[in-house]
Amino acid sequence: MSPFLLVPIIFLFAGFIQGLTGFGQALLAMPLLAFVMDIKLAVPVCTLCGLVINTNMTFSLRKKLERTKIMPLIIGSIPGSIFGTMMLKELNGDYIRLFLGCLITAFASYSLFGKPIKLHLSNKYGYFSGFLTGSIGAAVSAGGPPSIIYASIQGWNKDTIKATLVSFFLFSGSLAASGHLLSGLTTFYALKLVLASVLPILAGTYLGSKLSCCISEEFYRRIIMTLLVFMGLMLIFQNV
Repeated sequence: MSPFLLVPIIFLFAGFIQGLTGFGQALLAMPLLAFVMDIKLAVPVCTLCGLVINTNMTFSLRKKLERTKIMPLIIGSIPGSIFGTMMLKELNGDYIRLFLGCLITAFASYSLFGKPIKLHLSNKYGYFSGFLTGSIGAAVSAGGPPSIIYASIQGWNKDTIKATLVSFFLFSGSLAASGHLLSGLTTFYALKLVLASVLPILAGTYLGSKLSCCISEEFYRRIIMTLLVFMGLMLIFQNV
């Protein structure tokens, strides 16, 4: 089947997941894209499609976005990215992924099957979360979970969580897309695949956002923790 049919179908479902939860499009899209194309093509395609999704959702949720919640994550991620790049040169990325996978799986499983964790941390902890996200993202390309966990334990409502996450991922995704463009990874063929996927992305995001309005806050948090468990397990089994 042609990639110009398969890729839009993949991002229809990826957009749905992102519209529902505020994250997770890469979790679904990247493994499926790897079956369709070379990873060096899949990464920029996934990044650019993620920008389309997060731009759309940031605009839709702009009234729910609070500057005091998003800015600590953004500011903290900048030095974190520098630190993560330096760490990548010194440490084995496989060990980092394994440790991170075990930590995320344990936390999300406890939150899913035990008592939900709500700490209502000060926004100042957002700087640390952003730093961790930037560090881990630069070192092993798996930076999302620290910011997802931080947002999920704050006691915020689901729209605030989604608005904060998609805006933050829009910022980090823009940096990644710029790097891909400068390095030559983003080709004309990749851009054509992204353009073919725009309408399915918007449709999936719309459907996911509509369903999100119909579910309770508690069920929404259970979905988040379930996806985090899958993220953690994927990181663990990457090293098996």
